[in-house]
Amino acid sequence: MEQTFGTGDYFSFMAVGMIGMTALFTTMFSGMSIVWDRRLGFLNKVLSTPVSRAVIIFSKVLSAALRSMFQAGIVILIAVAFGLQFGANFSLLNILGVFAILFLLCVGLSSLFIALTIRSTRMETPMAVMNLINLQMMFASNAFYPAKLMPDWLQTFVKVNPLSYTNDAVRQLLIFNTDWAQLAWDFTYVGIFAAIVATIGIVLSWRFLSK
Repeated sequence: MEQTFGTGDYFSFMAVGMIGMTALFTTMFSGMSIVWDRRLGFLNKVLSTPVSRAVIIFSKVLSAALRSMFQAGIVILIAVAFGLQFGANFSLLNILGVFAILFLLCVGLSSLFIALTIRSTRMETPMAVMNLINLQMMFASNAFYPAKLMPDWLQTFVKVNPLSYTNDAVRQLLIFNTDWAQLAWDFTYVGIFAAIVATIGIVLSWRFLSK
């Protein structure tokens, strides 16, 4: 068990994957909210104010990130109640690192989903696209199974998936013996992903966000 999952029980390994999965599926609804706001007329009222369109989009991103982090916190508490085994180097300060990496992931994912739905007027379209993306990101990651045991072709996708780096960082902080070099790389990768996708979302909002 230690050699395969890096921890004494599979539940702890899987519980960390559930934390990342919760963030993934919660941020999905940030894109859908744009469609609802447009259909209900709320977006028209916001766009008629002097508020920058970039601020409108970024407020959606931050709202989704905060909701995701709150739900992830609940998942951590439930996992602890069911027997999550912390690593030898765990301290309460590690929890701050967990929420920091989750914040970066949520900013990137919510920006991605908003960018994909910024011009959509039908709810069916973003639901289909987001479910397609979410399922691929979830299963082509190390959320439930170590990447080293996957087929080589699948490992290629795992290595570019920001969810994999988030899961690894959370495991480093909660259940593994922390490898600080690997942890720094996880934060760097997810931070770059968040910065690039958030920038794209803001640029698209300037060009395409309309009533």
